[in-house]
Order: sequence, then structure tokens, then C-alpha cells
Amino acid sequence: MASWQSSLNLQFSLEAGRTVLRHQHDGGLRALVSHYPEQGVVCHQVLVHPPGGLVGGDTLAIDTVLETGAHALVTTPGAGRFYRSTGAPARQTLDARLAHGARLEWLPLETLAYNACLGENRSRFHLAPGAELIAWDLLALGLPAADAAFTTGCFTQHIELPGIWLERGLIAGDDRVLRHGPGGLRGHTALATLLFAAGSAIASPRRGALLDAARQLAAQTPHAALLAGASAPHPQVIVLRVLGQRIEPIAALLRAVWAAWRQEAWALPACPPRVWAT
Repeated sequence: MASWQSSLNLQFSLEAGRTVLRHQHDGGLRALVSHYPEQGVVCHQVLVHPPGGLVGGDTLAIDTVLETGAHALVTTPGAGRFYRSTGAPARQTLDARLAHGARLEWLPLETLAYNACLGENRSRFHLAPGAELIAWDLLALGLPAADAAFTTGCFTQHIELPGIWLERGLIAGDDRVLRHGPGGLRGHTALATLLFAAGSAIASPRRGALLDAARQLAAQTPHAALLAGASAPHPQVIVLRVLGQRIEPIAALLRAVWAAWRQEAWALPACPPRVWAT
């Protein structure tokens, strides 16, 4: 079976007080019509991949540029899927560049790593001074409810702010130390990272307020059943990491923290994309 190669170029610019998208695609990956539910500068953008998943050898490449002052919220209508591979890896890459004063909310729905997949999800964000980012990465290993555990294959996660911060992990299905050890996933099958990042150092009071918001929400019912921790590993980065047995409770916590961070950092109320409710 031939592999599928898809690419999508997104360019967001601020025009007459509104963020406008211009885009080009090659292959199945597409950008739907932009929405403006907040009656302001923010562009809500949904990306769709009609095949619904990746198999061995497939690639999705997304290149995103936000010009000065632009603000985009980008999401997807459903989970991304990495299916079983017979040899070649499947890859999804994002390269985003934010100019001064730009804001990006990169909020795709979860990724499902099927048993025996060979997958890589790589995101790289370049932030100019004055640019800011809220982004997340949610991953579910296998389909435990369908008795299809992730026992073979491997999945690589890569999140990078060049010269600032790098998180990269390879999860092998047969790595029992990582999958079940106390210093690893402790038997959990779902995990996520949520980050707030800036192109320059985050002021200490602001950084403290964002950390406090994440920690307080993680400690509340029903989120307290999850393993979660928030930290500031770099003056320009705040990170929330979460482990759980199912992806839905993790997603609920991340959405709550996203809403709190949006209000605290940008004085913007939460405006969940409509596609999340369908």
C-alpha cells in the first residue's frame, strides 16, 4: 500500500482588527472555514484530515506562521490516530513561528497510539519576544477498553522551543520499566502535557499566578484522581504534566487549566471551539 504525504501551510495575519488565515495544502490535510465566535481578533481554525489516521510511511507536515499581533486558536474535530505499522514509521510534524505580539493556542484533540504502531508526533514553536503560546499534547496508548493494549511498537513525542526548552520521550510498548515503573508511567495508559510559553521571560508574579491556577485545579475533585504536577522549568515556560488511565478526565483537566490561563494571562474568557461539543 502506498503511503500518503500531506502538507499544510497556514499564515495568520492581523487585518482591520481581525486575524485572517491564508493557506495552501498538498494532500488530504485541510483547513476549514475560519470562525470568529469571540467578536474580536481571535481566529478559531479547525484542521481536518479525512483519512482519520496514519499508517506506516504516512506523513503530515504543518507549517504555521503568525504575523505581528495575530491570534489563532487551532484545533481538530476528532482524535488523531496512529495505526499498526508493518515497518515504516508514521510522522506528524508542526513547525510554528510567532512574530512579536502574536498569540497561538494549539489545541488539537487527543492522539491515539494503536498497538504495534510506529509513530512520531513532533512540534516545534519559534517565539519572538512578545509572542505567547498555550499548547497541549494528549496521548492515549492502545485501546484498553477494547482489550487492545499497547504492548508492541513505539511512539515518540517531541515538543520543542528551540534554544529554550525541549521535551522528547520514546514510549515502547514492551518497555516494562518505563510503562510500569515508579519513575515512569506507573501503569497509566494516558498522558498529557500543557504548556504556556513566551518569547521572553515571564514576570515572576504572572508566572506564580499561572502555576497556582494549574495546581489548584489539579487538586480539585474530580481532577484529584489524576497524577498531575505543574512546574516552571525555564523562565519562559510553564508546564503541566498529567497521567491517568483514561484520556477523557485528562482532557477535562487540561481544558479547565487552559480556560484559567487564558483569563489570567490574557484577560480573555474561555471560548471553547464549537467542534469540541459535537
